[in-house]
Amino acid sequence: MISRRAAAALLAAGGLLLPRAARSLAGPEPAPPPDGRPVRVAMLLFPGMTALDVIGPQALLSGLAPGSLHLVAASAGPVASDTGVSLVATTGFAGCPDALDLLMVPGGDGTPAQMRDAATLGFLRERAARARWVASVCTGSLILGAAGLLRGYRATSHWCVRDRVLPLLGAVPVAERVVFDRDRATAAGVSAGLDLALALAARLRGEDYARTAQLVAEYAPAPPFRAGTPEAAGPAVTQAATDILATLAAESEAAARGLAAP
Repeated sequence: MISRRAAAALLAAGGLLLPRAARSLAGPEPAPPPDGRPVRVAMLLFPGMTALDVIGPQALLSGLAPGSLHLVAASAGPVASDTGVSLVATTGFAGCPDALDLLMVPGGDGTPAQMRDAATLGFLRERAARARWVASVCTGSLILGAAGLLRGYRATSHWCVRDRVLPLLGAVPVAERVVFDRDRATAAGVSAGLDLALALAARLRGEDYARTAQLVAEYAPAPPFRAGTPEAAGPAVTQAATDILATLAAESEAAARGLAAP
């Protein structure tokens, strides 16, 4: 059987998932960074991440961060994704700039391990304290939550863990594609990272920049199937997807409950 991540990547690459972003706003948002300097971005890489969670947003945001978009892992070098494709970390945790405009965390099958990883969680807490925006794609919100960075925030995640795990981490789950709450921004599963990146680009450099980036990428999906949410997919397809996602959901819940244990 094809893995859940391989299936998701193939669908999104073909434009088969629904593109519409539903946004939620609660409380004041950060001011844009000063004009005249590149935006400073750090994207976390970890073993078992979903490559599209990183590459989709990176492609849309790279133009506003020339020379200042960092792919960060525990150490520099190749990092294998959950479908076998490796991305190259440009710096380790210690070399990541302290002051960031955007700190972004992907999800993936490796999420439960990262929810338990002291070095990763410590890095996120440290950089988030000075970041203008803290964001996640898919189950990356669970990693932010494990670091204590979503407590009291409205947030979303992949549907398989959103309502089941986010509350265990102190977050308020919201069934929307992209959710903004103050300086936190979270996206639902995999392909929603593209919507998140455009919404963040508009906040960082204005809507004209974001619209231009969208057109350059020709991001106008027209899926042949309405199956991008459980409600649209129907019971049989939803059950098949749930079976594929069962291990990730169970291990993520266990990791969250372990954090709360004395």
